Formats: sequence, C-alpha cells, structure tokens
Amino acid sequence: MSLKSMMARGTVVLAAAGKMMQSLQVKLTAGELKDSVEHFEPYGFTSNPKAGAEVLTMFLGGDRSHAVVLVAADRRYRIKELQPGEVAIYTDEGDKVHFKRGRVIDIETQTLNIKATASVNFDTPLITQTGQIVSDGDQVAGGVSQIEHVHTNVQVGSSQSGPPATGA
Repeated sequence: MSLKSMMARGTVVLAAAGKMMQSLQVKLTAGELKDSVEHFEPYGFTSNPKAGAEVLTMFLGGDRSHAVVLVAADRRYRIKELQPGEVAIYTDEGDKVHFKRGRVIDIETQTLNIKATASVNFDTPLITQTGQIVSDGDQVAGGVSQIEHVHTNVQVGSSQSGPPATGA
C-alpha cells in the first residue's frame, strides 16, 4: 500500500459544523469529490473552514471510501509575520489573538465581549485605557461607593452652582 493511496490534498467545498464531529465536503487534487468527511480537530480548538481552505485528507487503511481530514488550513488569511515561538488565532475578517515574544498578548477585533458569571479580576499595577468608560452598575473606588454622591446647591439644567434661583 502506497502513501499515495493513503493521503491526498484537496480543498473544502462545504462544512457541516453543527455536528459532534464536524464533517466536510472536499474536492481532492484528482478532482475526486468526497462527502461527509470527518474533520478531526485538536482538543479545545475548533473552526468552520471557508470554501477553498486546503485540507490534508487521510484514507484509513488505504480505503478510499473512509476518509478523514487531519488538517484544514487557509493560506489566504494566515498571519505571516510571526516570530519564532509565537502563536496566533485568526479569522478571515482580521480578528486575531497573538501570543507575542516578551510575554505580550495582543487581541484585535471590532467588539470584544467578556461574559463571566461571577467576576472579572485584574491583578496588575496599571490599567491604561483610551476613550470613554460607561457603566450600568455601581462604582466603588478605594472602598468608597460612588452610588450616593450628591451635589448640593446645583440646579437641574444649570452648569452653575450656588443657591437655587428664586422665582420672580
């Protein structure tokens, strides 16, 4: 049995990501079309490869009726400027999480949502931010609550402080 009969390169035609084990329709280099090919992914990682992504397909025991995709890659969107030892997760839209040299992690996206059911904790000597901070909840700084901070002698709709105006 030759390696040629056990492995083939190809491209993704369709992906069915809604199953326990994602399956792909792939077009192999010889024009061979394979349906419902299981796509094995590393534990903890998953993706839904776009049509045109490249695959390395293996035929167990050389049986061309039993194909599995070992790797799906897409050179069209791959980040090419990584330094030795760096790791990145990326999408075709330009989103990325980049584990850089010097123990720096860069996250790039349009909107970043973090959902934590108990808390989000920062243990760092400095937080730097640009732009506006908006909060729907209570703020506590240095153990002092900002909930009941009341300005006295300020008129609603006025930027001036002082005694309230009297009616004439």
